Amino acid sequence: MSGPYVIRGSVSLPEAELMWRFSRSSGPGGQHVNTSDSAVELRFDLAATDALPQVWKERALERLAGRLADGVLTVRASEHRSQWRNRETAAVRLASLLAEASAPPPRPRRPTRIPRGINERRLREKKKRSDTKRGRSGRDWG
Repeated sequence: MSGPYVIRGSVSLPEAELMWRFSRSSGPGGQHVNTSDSAVELRFDLAATDALPQVWKERALERLAGRLADGVLTVRASEHRSQWRNRETAAVRLASLLAEASAPPPRPRRPTRIPRGINERRLREKKKRSDTKRGRSGRDWG
């Protein structure tokens, strides 16, 4: 592998807590074609890990609740023919998933007023459009 997978800042996934499983990748092919064990399943026990700060861990457990099975997060990768590339893909996918799930919530939006000039321009354009449409009626054609 290419080393520890950084989630954010100095926090990274410890290799010892990653559980790998390899299986035959499905896909096109005939007899003895593409039958290497290239599909990768990467499991990470999110509930039991000490690698993440407690706040991040709670956030991730809450946000990924639908994807967890007994506190374990599972990621599959079988896009590439090479097991090595599938391992890299799965690890990067897991790291980005954890980074996104453990990120702090966005700051609340502070409502702002619409500038007066923009509102006046909108009303002016509405009036102009209204006059254009009113001019299309056949009342004044005589």
